[in-house]
Amino acid sequence: MKNSILIKNGRIINEGKIYRSDIYIEDEIIKEISPSISPKLSDTITIDAENNYVIPGLIDDQVHFREPGLTHKGDIYTESRAAVAGGITSFLEMPNTIPQTITQDKLKEKFTIASKKSIANYSFMFGGTNDNINEILELDFKEVPALKIFLGSSTGNMLLDNLDALEEIFLKCNLPIAVHCEDENTIRENLKLYTDIYGENIPIKFHSKIRNEEACYLSSSMAIDLAKKTGARLHVFHLSTKKETDLFSNSIDLKDKKITAEVCVHHLTFSEDDYEKYGTRIKWNPSIKSLVDQDGLWDALNDDRIDIIASDHAPHTYQEKSNEYLNCPSGAPLVQHSFVAMLEGYHNNKIKLEKIVQKMCHNPAILYEIEKRGFIKEGYY
Repeated sequence: MKNSILIKNGRIINEGKIYRSDIYIEDEIIKEISPSISPKLSDTITIDAENNYVIPGLIDDQVHFREPGLTHKGDIYTESRAAVAGGITSFLEMPNTIPQTITQDKLKEKFTIASKKSIANYSFMFGGTNDNINEILELDFKEVPALKIFLGSSTGNMLLDNLDALEEIFLKCNLPIAVHCEDENTIRENLKLYTDIYGENIPIKFHSKIRNEEACYLSSSMAIDLAKKTGARLHVFHLSTKKETDLFSNSIDLKDKKITAEVCVHHLTFSEDDYEKYGTRIKWNPSIKSLVDQDGLWDALNDDRIDIIASDHAPHTYQEKSNEYLNCPSGAPLVQHSFVAMLEGYHNNKIKLEKIVQKMCHNPAILYEIEKRGFIKEGYY
């Protein structure tokens, strides 16, 4: 028996337009989009979407769902539930779990876990290290959306700091390369400076001075220079500074771009002025920075220098996030709230609804070549 749903009178947001139409879905596939559709089957479920918007399922290209190895924080089942509650129906999960996803066997284990536990569509990024080039060369873009490289240390200890290994990966990898860009030497020098002053009791407000603009810009510009030199397909995760946005172009269609960028909702929502109020709860890597940086990120998002909006969902326990600065992990849970945060941006005249859908639905599908998702089209899910 076929399962069918008819959505009536909704205001569809799709491909830069908002228009009223009905949508008929049969066995999870959109069969018809038309101004007026009658039920096709006697048991068709009809939903009246009058005065409501209808958008594609969101695609989050950067989440940390903590399984395997860190399931006291969350797991693929709990975090995929949170994602769906927030409108995210597809996610790409990061490799810095325990064990790290840096071999074919560990990648297969994650897919097996997700096949049993995830209630959303899923895939997993593979981790690049100083010595796993042979594993990387076996990857298939039809299964793995991208290679993830940490150019700055963060949760999971996956820093890739061998420049020869990095260049070889950029030269030989056939997948998009997604990078966490912060210059490790700059961070270490800044941390020593503040440790010499404050010892183990560094105030959280200095997080943006330790993991500062210079650290981000040096690393992002280095990665971009290397991508241009080698021809690699580069995607820079979670931009956090205005200065970095000038490294990216809006003069090329996304399908033809070789170098792209992402911003996360927390860098659009908080500034370093909020450290006094929220403390370590808003400790992220890269750090929350100035209002000038935040405004620059909004500008680059709206003029298409930034291509994707993500959550960088990274749950920790309340106790862990309550620790003092040096012992508090970076990250926070956001999949259930990222779309809501962007709607707040819309209501504050920061962004149009069509642009939100472009950055959270269309563009991830285009960039990672995700089939039949990210758009409201006949033949799509």
